[in-house]
Amino acid sequence: MRLLLVSDTHLPKRAKELPAPLLAEIPRADVVLHAGDWVDTATLDLLEARSRRLVGVYGNNDGPALRARLPEVARADLGGLRFGVVHETGSAQGRERRCAARFPDLDVLVFGHSHIPWDTTADTGLRLLNPGSPTDRRRQPHCTYMTAEVTGGLLAEVTLHRLPRR
Repeated sequence: MRLLLVSDTHLPKRAKELPAPLLAEIPRADVVLHAGDWVDTATLDLLEARSRRLVGVYGNNDGPALRARLPEVARADLGGLRFGVVHETGSAQGRERRCAARFPDLDVLVFGHSHIPWDTTADTGLRLLNPGSPTDRRRQPHCTYMTAEVTGGLLAEVTLHRLPRR
């Protein structure tokens, strides 16, 4: 099972459209996971139309129209793993411990908000993934997104993709 992980698209404020390499990944993915801060409903409509399956949440920059269509926390069983998606997880210090306590029933937590790519594992085995942002790199050298494979109940091939500068 191929996964596409994305967050913090911030359209049309940070970019006019999603980058072409990211759009090209959508039909290759069995599931697209979006960790919030869409900002406009058009991006949600686009991903719903192009994705085989979309698991998404709203973020702190998402207004009433997006909050009416998306949960704050989403859960999905994907290839034998229990995934969760949430926008905010708080500060980097203590993140693994906090998330493991908040989500003891998950194997993988996809989150956003910081625009900073993240890939760590808590002592409990919870894997935490933040794909960064494909449109707003903030203090990062590149805009980013992630892909991953779930094979035989294991998460493998987690890849951070760097997008070319605009």
